[in-house]
Amino acid sequence: MDLLATLITAGQFFVVIAGELILLFVGITFLVGLLQAYIPEERIRSVLAGRRQGVGNVIGATFGALTPFCSCSTIPILLGLLEVGIPFGVCMSFLLASPLLNPIILSLLVALIGVVPTAVYAAVTFTAAAGIGWLLGRLGYGRYVKDVMVEGRPEPCDCAVAVSHGTRIRSAFSFAVSLFRQVLPYLLLGAGIGAFIYGFVPEGLIVSLAGPNNPLAIPVAAVIGVPMYIRAETIIPISAVLLEKGMGIGAVMALIIGGAGASIPEVTLLAAIFERRLVAAFVVTILMVAVLAGVVFQVLSVI
Repeated sequence: MDLLATLITAGQFFVVIAGELILLFVGITFLVGLLQAYIPEERIRSVLAGRRQGVGNVIGATFGALTPFCSCSTIPILLGLLEVGIPFGVCMSFLLASPLLNPIILSLLVALIGVVPTAVYAAVTFTAAAGIGWLLGRLGYGRYVKDVMVEGRPEPCDCAVAVSHGTRIRSAFSFAVSLFRQVLPYLLLGAGIGAFIYGFVPEGLIVSLAGPNNPLAIPVAAVIGVPMYIRAETIIPISAVLLEKGMGIGAVMALIIGGAGASIPEVTLLAAIFERRLVAAFVVTILMVAVLAGVVFQVLSVI
């Protein structure tokens, strides 16, 4: 009887969280599609062209937060920026911000932890993306970029040709539908794992391993997030349950940042265009940001 009650509880949690995330995801994705329809890659290049370190890093991080959300699309854009001579440090700010600050992960975080904590998260990660990009540029890490060319890149569009608002809306709708079809299995997987944890994993176990009183919880969560991360749509519902079960907010944020910033698919793709020293520097800086953000959140949670 207890097992049946637990299954019903877990099933109810799965239906509720999956339904909420699907509705939120569809709405936000459509808005993001509209945003990208008005800010194409060519516009990003033209704005970043000629920008120096400093202001360029801030602009690079800003565009990173507004553009594609997975490594399969971010990396080709990164290569395109490098090919046209955008400063390396500015490109790194773009690369760091893209997985950590895109509108989808921010909207999911709002649902998970609320508006104010999400604003703190955005401020910390944006500052880190701009600052680390600037630092890597100043330290000369650009010399560790391999001589890689992107084959088959489309020619830049003729921006003088007017595109109607209706066309942009249809494009945004197609983008939302296409992305939703891609991520739905991951979203359901995350909701399913979260429902299992919610129903079957004892709260005391999570508190003892990753609660706020465990000093190692934050750095360990940052490292574990790397192999655990699949997509934001998977990790966010899992994190919601871990937080509800007693995992410290600092450890949860470290898990999300470590995984989103240095996921295995992204690092694998970066290894094709960066030398090992630069890949290592990238991963280490992401983990440092994850730990720092985790500590900040943990301190704020007890104030």
